[in-house]
Amino acid sequence: GCCQLAMRNRSPADPSSRPLKPPSAGLKTHKDLNEALKPHQVVKDPEGNISPYQPRPPSLPRLSKANKNGSVDETVRGRRLRSSQESLSDPAETGSSTDSLKEDQTAPAPGGCVLSSAATFRNGHGSNMAPLPAAVTGSPVFQDRGSSLSEYEKGPCNQKSDPTEQRVRSSKVRLSPVQPTGPLPALEKSFASVTLRASNRIDRDCVDYGMSARGAHGERLHRNLSDSRLLENMVLDSASVNSMKSTFSVLNPIRPQDVRNRSFLEGSVLGNGALLGAEELDRYFPDRRVGIFIATWNMQGEKGLPANLDDLLLPTDSEFAQDFYIIGIQEGCPDRREWEIRLQETLGPYYVMLYAASHGVLYLTVFVRRDLIWFCSEVEHATVTTRIISQIKTKGAVGIGFTFFGTSFLFITSHFTSGDTKVYERILDYNKIIEALALPKGLPDTNPYRSIASDVTTRFDEVFWFGDFNFRLSKDRLGVESIMNQTAAGDMGPLLQHDQLSKEMKDGSIFKGFQEAPIHFLPTYKFDIGCDIYDTTSKQRTPSYTDRILFRNRQVDDIKVVKYTSCSSIKTSDHRPVIGVFQVKLRPGRDNIPLGAGQFDRSLYLEGIKRRITRELKRREAMKNQSSSTICSIS
Repeated sequence: GCCQLAMRNRSPADPSSRPLKPPSAGLKTHKDLNEALKPHQVVKDPEGNISPYQPRPPSLPRLSKANKNGSVDETVRGRRLRSSQESLSDPAETGSSTDSLKEDQTAPAPGGCVLSSAATFRNGHGSNMAPLPAAVTGSPVFQDRGSSLSEYEKGPCNQKSDPTEQRVRSSKVRLSPVQPTGPLPALEKSFASVTLRASNRIDRDCVDYGMSARGAHGERLHRNLSDSRLLENMVLDSASVNSMKSTFSVLNPIRPQDVRNRSFLEGSVLGNGALLGAEELDRYFPDRRVGIFIATWNMQGEKGLPANLDDLLLPTDSEFAQDFYIIGIQEGCPDRREWEIRLQETLGPYYVMLYAASHGVLYLTVFVRRDLIWFCSEVEHATVTTRIISQIKTKGAVGIGFTFFGTSFLFITSHFTSGDTKVYERILDYNKIIEALALPKGLPDTNPYRSIASDVTTRFDEVFWFGDFNFRLSKDRLGVESIMNQTAAGDMGPLLQHDQLSKEMKDGSIFKGFQEAPIHFLPTYKFDIGCDIYDTTSKQRTPSYTDRILFRNRQVDDIKVVKYTSCSSIKTSDHRPVIGVFQVKLRPGRDNIPLGAGQFDRSLYLEGIKRRITRELKRREAMKNQSSSTICSIS
């Protein structure tokens, strides 16, 4: 403080204000200091562009007033620097905070000099020395930072000189961190990481995703606030929908006012805010399509079930499990309950058995994802026998009907009359079933104007009919085997030219309005038990496509086929199971139907989970026994 006050009160003409003689070690003039302050070349990248990351200049010592009259060049430089102080004071230009350059107010130097923090250059403020212009503090690089101080200033304080004439200098040179002079480049929307893309999918703060969502899908309808708020900010791109399918749902917060205004069991006439309305449907199924897995299998009445049903229900070539699993069995095993437990054990705790019905040895079972049971109506079933003696229930049909949201479903499994030439009898079986199957009973018809009283398949939106239809190939065994040997992989057209069912459907005598997916698998009947060889018994039955899955919909393109194939790994019967995977269009519905209210077979669920745990424990125990080593001694 004393040193500064003495220097400020000293007149420029005072002889004592002349600069001190430098010691014999060597003293650089102000011209050398000016040379140090000159900006050097700008740092550029290999492509010749100016790098946005330029180092900031070092903090410089403040010169006393006695040194200001050293040269005319210094005076001119000071005026130029003072004129640019306004640009330096802009925080956007300086690019660093004052806190990064703070010094202690006073600090004793090793030589006894009193140092002031005001001598430190801080964003162009608080210094007697004029601030550097923006051109200097921006992109130019200051090389040889230590050369900006004279050798005399670097050395210890001259204790023999007058204290009032001691030079005020900084305690040390503080280098500010490298700061970019311009804005950082924007992030690209197309992230290579799936995790990053998923994390930004429903981020409200991510403006660019919100804009792309609105641009891609247009303005969304504002329905119930608590149910629609998150959906309005989601990016329902193709990747998210295909990756999650129907599992792409979020538990939204529910406001008390929404609970007061809406009814969960009886909705309004228009279905606004109803349990089966558009809001709930869009929340669980953004694309409004549900996945349905259908399997049909003639067990041949075998008591022994396959050791593992994973290949049947959960094939490895499927990326996702489906929302509904419907399994139809003909000539089922004697213990129907054991069969249902095995199904529950295979599907695990994710699924519950919505309903099961039977007609003699015809079994029909419906499993649904456990979080979707609230949107199912009460389930109804009906049976029809096609035998002359009604007590014999080996041939006939069993049907199950229910409504899911606003779409009604009918599933029928049947077993028609057998015999290579009994095509007419099989057509009679079909006609009897569509007339006698009494469905629906209490469920309202979603579209009564398209219903026909004499055809049960016209009274539902989506109909799946599958089973052992017993239609054969109208060609001898040798001819069929010859075609099979000449047929390229997957091309079954030459075989299907002799298929009885395809011919009758084309003529319109059976399964009116039904469709079948293209067949790319070998005939599923008749095999020797436990192998892939067709019938070698004395009857030498012709290989045929007896097991089929057909579908019918009221609206065009409501049902899309994902997969249609056979399961060749299950060989406990003379039939191979046939499976089909479908995507079915859903529509919102009203709550004017009798809801199932979450009903399912609880005892079956618990038993299946118990079996699943027991099987896993046995598997681990077996692996442990296999991994244990045995020590052998050699005598």
